[in-house]
Amino acid sequence: MATIDEQIKDIEDELEKTAYNKNTQHHIGKLKAKLSRLKDNLELRRSKGPKGQGYSVKKSGHATVALVGFPSVGKSTLLNKITNADSEVGAYKFTTLSVVPGEMEYRGAKIQVLDLPGLIKDASKGKGRGREVLSVVRSADLIILMIDVFETNIQVLVDELSTANLRLNQKPPDIVVSRKSRGGVGVNFTTAKPSLDEELVRDMMNEYGFINADIVIRQKIDEDQLIDHIAGNRLYMPAIAVVNKIDLVSDEYLRQLKNRKLKGWKVVPVSAENGQGLAALKDAIFDSLDLIRIYMKPQGKEADLVEPLVIRTGSDIGAVCASIHRDFRKNFRYALIWGKSSRFPGQIVGLDHVVMDEDIVSIIIKR
Repeated sequence: MATIDEQIKDIEDELEKTAYNKNTQHHIGKLKAKLSRLKDNLELRRSKGPKGQGYSVKKSGHATVALVGFPSVGKSTLLNKITNADSEVGAYKFTTLSVVPGEMEYRGAKIQVLDLPGLIKDASKGKGRGREVLSVVRSADLIILMIDVFETNIQVLVDELSTANLRLNQKPPDIVVSRKSRGGVGVNFTTAKPSLDEELVRDMMNEYGFINADIVIRQKIDEDQLIDHIAGNRLYMPAIAVVNKIDLVSDEYLRQLKNRKLKGWKVVPVSAENGQGLAALKDAIFDSLDLIRIYMKPQGKEADLVEPLVIRTGSDIGAVCASIHRDFRKNFRYALIWGKSSRFPGQIVGLDHVVMDEDIVSIIIKR
């Protein structure tokens, strides 16, 4: 009987030689579902095997950012310039042999930035201690894909992260699956002209062990998006592209790079060595993390405009209370709001009021 590795290789070979069209869609969809399941099973076996030396990083601050890139693209230099870290810098590959954390203070937020060993092709298969590096990446809140102006194949990094079940700048597909005790797989599309047919969805669900279930698909999806959902182990994370060493090229070269190889990416050009573009990078990091600042105003006193409370975009007064102390929510009476989210200065609001950046908030609690 063929091993899992052999089965994976056979399916990958067949997918490579099979052209995708309407006639082969069903066959390819089933192959992709089986391939994904086999890879998940293989990874599960590896995770239960003997443990190698891993990287242990304690998270700190309001958010964590992972610097991901090829060896010697300038990650350590960048970390030293934007944080309080002291990461070794050298003009040779694999200078960083462990994870080096640093803290960047910006707009009142304390953001942990991790300098990781360089990723190489097949890192997701363990090459160059890739699995240990990728396990740290999975714990981050934002990924910075760092390349230099002369080594611009960002897709290699994206592919390695994708193989490790990381989906960059994507949203989870709008799909709902409900298991049931009998009746097979029921498929319901809420969009006109779905891109997948019911039989294909049913067969791909069966391949993943969903024998009796109802699935509701609320948007047009492809086979990969369906697999991502039913596998249930994908992480959807924001990412930005940082192009280093821009002091070595012309503006025209950089413009063509953005329009061709980096089209569709949020690109921040920098020169870590001379500090060029670092202010724009800090802005991009803060904005990509969806952080906002709330200034607290104790009852009867002036607002503290020096030390903001940093929380996530979309947070409500209940989340503000929880960030201060658990008793604040339990003893909450009402809140007063000044700023963008208020209809008028000093508006009285409840726990479900959504706050906005730079709001001033006064929490009134029971005594």
